[in-house]
Amino acid sequence: MDPIEDTRRWLERAVIGLNLCPFAKAVVAKGQVRMVLSEARDEAALLEQLGEELLHLRDTPAEVTDTTLIVHPQVLGDFLDYNDFLDAADGLVEELGLEGVLQVASFHPQYQFAGSDPDDIANFTNRSPWPTLHLLREDSVSRAVEAFPDPDAIVERNVETLEKLGHTGWQALFRRDS
Repeated sequence: MDPIEDTRRWLERAVIGLNLCPFAKAVVAKGQVRMVLSEARDEAALLEQLGEELLHLRDTPAEVTDTTLIVHPQVLGDFLDYNDFLDAADGLVEELGLEGVLQVASFHPQYQFAGSDPDDIANFTNRSPWPTLHLLREDSVSRAVEAFPDPDAIVERNVETLEKLGHTGWQALFRRDS
């Protein structure tokens, strides 16, 4: 079990390989993604680490680190607890004066959009192998969205891609021998 390697595989095979995020390939190719394995065992420790990583990202040039993934396998394994924690994460962004500068996106192995069934394939657009907080620069997001002709179409295309792939195809992406 190697949460960082599992996350790297997910990033390469699903996020980039299926083009779920058309903006990811460039920052990965340039080595601008920071991957952090959290040892946090409770929400307070994770929130503290999140604060440290938000400040690190703020203080690091985008050319060096454009985005950060905090993989936290030992805390918030339950999606509802994780989802509740996102309010605290957004509160911390505000408390640190980083609203409009940085944002926290969410990925989780049990990710479920409101009103969807747990096994709805659309949920897999936000399913990662481990609970993960994704720290993004607002200006990088804005530039990427401006450069994309129809950013709203990304979600629709992702759902179509996953519907074609199906659950069996999704699972096949992550076989260690593939």
